[in-house]
Amino acid sequence: MAESPGPVPGGEPAVAARLDAIVRANDIRGRVPAELDEALARRLGEAFAAFFTEDDPRTAEVLVGRDMRLSGLNLSGAFCAGLQATGLDVVDLGLTSTDMLYFAAGHLDAPGVVFTASHNPAGYNGIKACRSGARPLSGERDLARVRQLALLPPLPPAAAPGGRRQLDLLETFARHVRSFTDAESMRPLRVVADVANGMGALVVPAVFEGLPPILEVLHGELDGSFPNHPPDPLQEANLADLCRRVDEAGADVGLAFDGDADRVFFVDDRGRPLSGSVTAALLAGAVLRRNPGALVLYNAACSRVVSEAVEEAGGRSLRTRVGHSLIKERMAETGAAFAGEHSGHYYFAENHCSDSGVLAAVALLEELSRAGMPLSELRRPFDRYAASGEVNFTVADPRAVTEALARRYRHHHQDRLDGLTVDCGDWWFNLRPSNTEPLLRLNLEAADAGDCARYLTELRAAIELSA
Repeated sequence: MAESPGPVPGGEPAVAARLDAIVRANDIRGRVPAELDEALARRLGEAFAAFFTEDDPRTAEVLVGRDMRLSGLNLSGAFCAGLQATGLDVVDLGLTSTDMLYFAAGHLDAPGVVFTASHNPAGYNGIKACRSGARPLSGERDLARVRQLALLPPLPPAAAPGGRRQLDLLETFARHVRSFTDAESMRPLRVVADVANGMGALVVPAVFEGLPPILEVLHGELDGSFPNHPPDPLQEANLADLCRRVDEAGADVGLAFDGDADRVFFVDDRGRPLSGSVTAALLAGAVLRRNPGALVLYNAACSRVVSEAVEEAGGRSLRTRVGHSLIKERMAETGAAFAGEHSGHYYFAENHCSDSGVLAAVALLEELSRAGMPLSELRRPFDRYAASGEVNFTVADPRAVTEALARRYRHHHQDRLDGLTVDCGDWWFNLRPSNTEPLLRLNLEAADAGDCARYLTELRAAIELSA
């Protein structure tokens, strides 16, 4: 969560407490209605209107979309009423994946928000936002400012309320994604996509229409109650249906999307999941063939294989903090062509430096077509290390636990780019507080599975002892 900027004159303590609970480092997210209800959504609409016009006085309209969560229609409606009360016009995008929102903000050069809680359970909802041109908002600065504005007394209604118009950008977005590929070079690969009853059910079939791959969709009904499994593909248990179906169908590749479809994970032809780091290494190689010598970003929790693969492909790499707003800012600052996160976010400079699950999926399928080999073979050179995956710990004092581990491993090289990273030579780990949940997240990598399991047991005991 972003650090609270403190009390604001006129602010209501109960509202301030709710805002503290839901304003996170990269977005706004909370339980409905306990933490986020229609009254607060309207207030946030007024606050975002003030923020966007403060940021750019030329702002005349704001894009608003929502995912399929059951609370989305009412919350986004209240938010739009707040925007309109200030005199700003609303462009209602309707059902929208998060990557569609970023595309719309870049395509129309207007700021926007989408109501979504990404991979969180059905009882949550929230807001992801961007400036015009799909430029990110910083949680530490910009979302903290939105929180301040939401606590100020309401301004008098505008003399004339803003208007509201509907805009369907699905096919425009699908054409945008397909423009990144050479469709004629793609093979008719058999693809199974588990969209987890999320927004991938809308965008993935639209993008694949007219492309050579043969698509089968699992859990393709838009249903914000998530009746089949949680929409979090980072958790391997949620990939079970996809792995089984890839094996049954003899498919070439499986795709697993999260609830708002800005993330994707892959399963190979043998039903084995790829880590986000291996996928980032594969996609970086494809980007570097089009952009020789380009810069690639990867976050502090990614495998060493990403930087190694970038160097082997003739590119340059730069390690960054975790989080989409931070990575987008760094891409704009450095001119990076691509960025990858272990959590399944993949960013492309030509996509307004934004992440897109379906764009990454199409890019990997084109790479698989070019290679002319099964994904199980294509991935092999990048499966160099054994990783723990992301292991979460609920602790009362994350800072105290982090410092205890820093002392325990004080004789090894450490950095504080994002949380604590300790390099022990043939193995390393990163321990950092979550940007979206009250957890400490551990990622560990070692030379082989035995060492990984042994060091994970050691770290787990150390964290539990320090908690």
